Parts: sequence; C-alpha cells; structure tokens
Amino acid sequence: MAAVTATVGHTGVSALLRTATRHRALAKILLLAVAAAVLVPVLDSRWASGTWPHALTVDLAGPLGRTSDWIIDNRDSHPLFLYFFGYVSNAVVLCVRAVYLVLLAAGWAGVTVAAGLVAWRAAGIRLALGTAAAFLACGLLGMWVPTLQTLALMVVAVLASVALGALLGLAAGLSDRTYRALRPVLDTMQVLPAFAYLLPVVLIFGIGVPAAVLATVVYAAPPMARLTALGLRDADTGVMEAVTSLGATARQRLLTARLPLARKELLLGLNQTIMMALSMAVIASVIGAGGLGDRVYQALASVDVGAALAAGIPIVLLAVVLDRVTGAAGERLGTRTGGTPLVWAYALAAAVAVALAGRLTDRLDWPGTWTLHIAEPVNRVVGWMTDHLYSGVPYLGGTADWAGHFTTWVLDPLRDGLQSLPWWSVLLVVAALAWLIGTWRTALTAVLAMAAIGVLGVWKPSLDTLSQVLAAVAVTLVLGFATGVAAARSERVERLLRPVLDVFQTMPQFVYLIPVVALFGVGRAPAVAAAVVYALPAVVRITTQGLRAVDPAALEAARSLGATGAQQLRQVQLPLARPALLLAVNQGVVLVLAVVIIGGLVGGGALGYDVVFGLAQGDLATGLVAGAAIVCLGLMLDRVTQPTRRATKKGA
Repeated sequence: MAAVTATVGHTGVSALLRTATRHRALAKILLLAVAAAVLVPVLDSRWASGTWPHALTVDLAGPLGRTSDWIIDNRDSHPLFLYFFGYVSNAVVLCVRAVYLVLLAAGWAGVTVAAGLVAWRAAGIRLALGTAAAFLACGLLGMWVPTLQTLALMVVAVLASVALGALLGLAAGLSDRTYRALRPVLDTMQVLPAFAYLLPVVLIFGIGVPAAVLATVVYAAPPMARLTALGLRDADTGVMEAVTSLGATARQRLLTARLPLARKELLLGLNQTIMMALSMAVIASVIGAGGLGDRVYQALASVDVGAALAAGIPIVLLAVVLDRVTGAAGERLGTRTGGTPLVWAYALAAAVAVALAGRLTDRLDWPGTWTLHIAEPVNRVVGWMTDHLYSGVPYLGGTADWAGHFTTWVLDPLRDGLQSLPWWSVLLVVAALAWLIGTWRTALTAVLAMAAIGVLGVWKPSLDTLSQVLAAVAVTLVLGFATGVAAARSERVERLLRPVLDVFQTMPQFVYLIPVVALFGVGRAPAVAAAVVYALPAVVRITTQGLRAVDPAALEAARSLGATGAQQLRQVQLPLARPALLLAVNQGVVLVLAVVIIGGLVGGGALGYDVVFGLAQGDLATGLVAGAAIVCLGLMLDRVTQPTRRATKKGA
C-alpha cells in the first residue's frame, strides 16, 4: 500500500511537472512565432533566395590559401618553426622511432611475452593468454611490422595524452575557476568528429608522424582531463576533513588522500584515453601515421576488401585487448595490488630473456612461413557476393539494390528537402528544437553554429551531411530502442548481447567501413550503414540501463493495478527513463556524425569528401573550411539533442 501511495504521489507530481513543462513549451513556441512574424518578412524581402545568401558569406579560401602558403614557405626559416614547432616535431619523431626500434629489438617473441606478462599482472591469466593470442594473430595475418608501427605511435601518444590530460584535470579538480573555464572546451572537444582534428595539425606540421601523433594527443587527452577532475572533485569529504584536521598541507592532501581516492577514475580515464588514441591513430593514417591504419586506408582506396580485412582484424584485436586489460585492472583495483616489485622484476627478466634468445637465434622477425594470407579468399567471397547477392536475389533484391533503394527513397528526398528549405526556416527550426529542449542560451549557441556554416559558404554540403546524419540517427534509434527494450525485459537477451556490444564498442571507427564496402559497395548508403552499426551499441546500452533503473515500486504498483507488459513499458518505464533516452539520442547523434564524416572515404560525399580531398590534394583551404563546418554542425546537433540539467529535471 505504501508503494502504491508513493507511486500515486510521484505520478501526481510528474503530471504537474508535465503540465508546467507543456505550458512553458507553448510559451516558447509563441515567442518564436512572434519573432518569426517580425523577422521573416524582413529577411525574405532582403534575401529572397531559398539557399544561404551569397551576400552573407565570407570567402576564406584566399586568406587560408595565403596562410597555408606562408606556413609552407617559412617552415624552414621562421624562428617559430625552427625553435618551437621544429623541436616538437623532432622530439615526436625521435620518441616514436625509439619505441619502434625497442619493439623490433625485442622481436616477435619478446613483444608477445612482455604483453602477456603485463596483462597477467594487471588483469589475470585469462586475459594474459588472450593478449598473447591476439599478438600472435597479428603476426599470422602478416601484419606484424604494421602492428609494431601502430603500437609505437600509440605508446608515445598515450603517454603524452595522459600527461596533458592529468595536468589539465589536476588544475580543474583543484580550482573552481579553471574547472568552469575548461568545461565548455572539453564539452566541445567531446562532440567534434575525429577528422576535424587532422587539418590544423597538418597545416602546422605537414603530412607525417608528428602531425598524426599530435592530432591523436589532442583528441585523446580530454577524457583523461575530465575524469581526473571528476575524481579529485568527488573525493570523500569526510576523509578530506580528517586529513586536514591532522595538519596536512595542500600537497600532502593531494598525494595522500585525493589521488588515492580518485584511482578508479584515473584508471577509467586511462582506459578511455587508450581507446580514443587507438581510434585516432588509425584514422590519422590519412595524414601519414602509417601502421595498420595505412594498410586499411590504402586497401579501401583500391576497394580491396580482403587486404582491408587483414589489417582490420589486428586493429580490432588490439582494441579488445587494450580495453579488457585496462578495464579488468580497474575492477581489480583495491582487491589486488598488481604484484610486488619483485614479481614485476621477474616478469621483466623473463621478457628480456625471451628477447635475447630471439636475438641469439636470429628469430627476431616474424617467420614468413607462419603467415596466413586471407586477402585472396576474402576477395573471392566478395566477388561471389557481387555476382550473387548484390542484385537479382528472388523476392529480396540484393544488398546493392537495398543501398540504391535507401538512397533513392530516403537519402535523396531528405537531402533535396533540406536544401530546398529557405535558409531562415532552417535556423528557425534549429532555434525551436534547441529552446524547447534546453534554454535560450542553448538555442542561441545552436543557431549561431548553424549560421556560421552558411557564412563559411558550405551551406548545401552541410545540409547533405545533415541529411545522412538524420537518416542514420532515425535507423539507429528505431533499432537501438527496440533492442534496448528487449534487453531490459529479458536477462537472456542481455547476456547474449553483452559480448557483441562489448566488441562493437571497442572497434575504431575506421574498421566499420570494411564490411559495409564489402556488402554495399561505395556511396552514401554504405556510409550511413557504417554510422548505424557504430552508434547502435551505445544507444542499446544506455536504453537498457535507463529502463532497468526505473523505480521497482512504480512497476510493482502498475502490475498490482493490472497493467500489461506493454502498458508498463509505455506508461511507466519510458516516461521515467526519459533522461536516459534523451542521453541515448544525444550519443547516437554524436557517434553517427563521426562516422558519416569518415564515410567520405567510401563515397559519402559532402563535408567528409571535402576534408578528404583537402588532405589528399593539399588544398588546405577547402579542407579547413569543411572542417570548421563539421565543428559547427557537431556543436549544433549536440545542443539540439542535449537537454540542460534543469530542463531534464523539470521534464522527468
């Protein structure tokens, strides 16, 4: 009875909040309608064209071209490059080369044993065996040297990212002013697609390893900074008061209390930094990172699916191993120290002994006879699929037919519809959506970001990209919500999905392009398909967690009143899980945009193509303008789909 009473009271409060929210939404819509009635006639009389007015654009091609030319002409002579950027570039090259030479000197056996021993001490024997098997699989696939190249770049980038992120997080965790200043910067960096980071570093450092490493550092440092700050700021106040009462200085409080209490957040930040660094290191192959990503990129450029898969499998194995080992180390933290220094010394001695044995027997390089060539068989399978599954399948059509129908019936009408809308109507819709879900500041940010796209002169390509994002998000949400509901209502379904979602969530973005090219060829539909597969695991997980977190008393009360399962879902679980569902929408949009942009590599066109073209042809003006538009589009989509904390609480 108490549960029913509590639920009824909660329902009454929720009804009042929903009524108040509805009235606020109507008031916002009326204000927007009044503003539109005043501004639209003025705008239409001045700029009647449907597309963005040319008079409101700023041509940045000239200034950017001149800036690019100046940088290229002065790289070898200007003091800024000679005594700062030059030293940074040389230091990065030396560090990556040193790590790579150490890995080569250890040999395939030494690297494998060392990786297995580290995994054993950090996460246990099962993951140690899995780690050793993953490294051996990289060699069997003929990718040992590219794997070492990627690892060398990863080691340097992760160390630099952790150092930079920890310093920023330390400053933000200890200073409210620094935290307030850094938070919007980290929020913005979190929604930017990976491609947006490539162009600025290429402009300064050119194509090569230094640009790839620095782009990876900038991309991977924010999670470490955010989680470090979170761990320091959420330190147990009771413990901190006790330490302070003992007369500890600020430095002593940091070293003996705050940092130990934040160990799990720090290790989680390390995990996220490693995963983002691997993802970016693969994407950075476009600007000369080399390694496994370069093999995938070259194979995709020639539509060699077999070669792309041979390089993609080691990337997936590395991602899974790194995620599992760091995640398991975080779970074991506090229950196991990871081994005494003597044990670590024995492990290091064993790895050195294996490496020396390999050198003495001249077995450092991976044996060529131990290589499994899968490219040709895979390409034969792809050829068979092209002949039998792409089209002409009775009643079903084929994968190429599906892609063509999706492009003709969904992508083309959506793109043409968006591009035919008057520019001011697009801004009005953005303002309405952002204001309804957030505050006037949210709406202003979203409108300014969208208007900046028009000012940059890439209005139509941006709407083309937006159409692909909207189509992919719609498919992702339908599949993700349906799968999340099924997983939330069935333990068996959740157990079956868990390993699949784990693997899919650890795979770098680049890898998703391989299967869609094999199935659908190239074009906009494959780019959308890759984006859907990439974003789906996050939407499923957030939806499942949100529905499972619903108050059991509310569900029990609904069942006691005779509600069916569908009624419980529709009237209790979905309304109470609204914040989680909104978060799922936001994350789906951000993740979809990241892969739709990369889809420019497989015929996605629009802004992604402009970035790839600018990088490939050295046309940095085109690439930088497209990159800036991607930043603005990502910021707009994030603001439109991310309710403020106050708005979420009022609507809950």
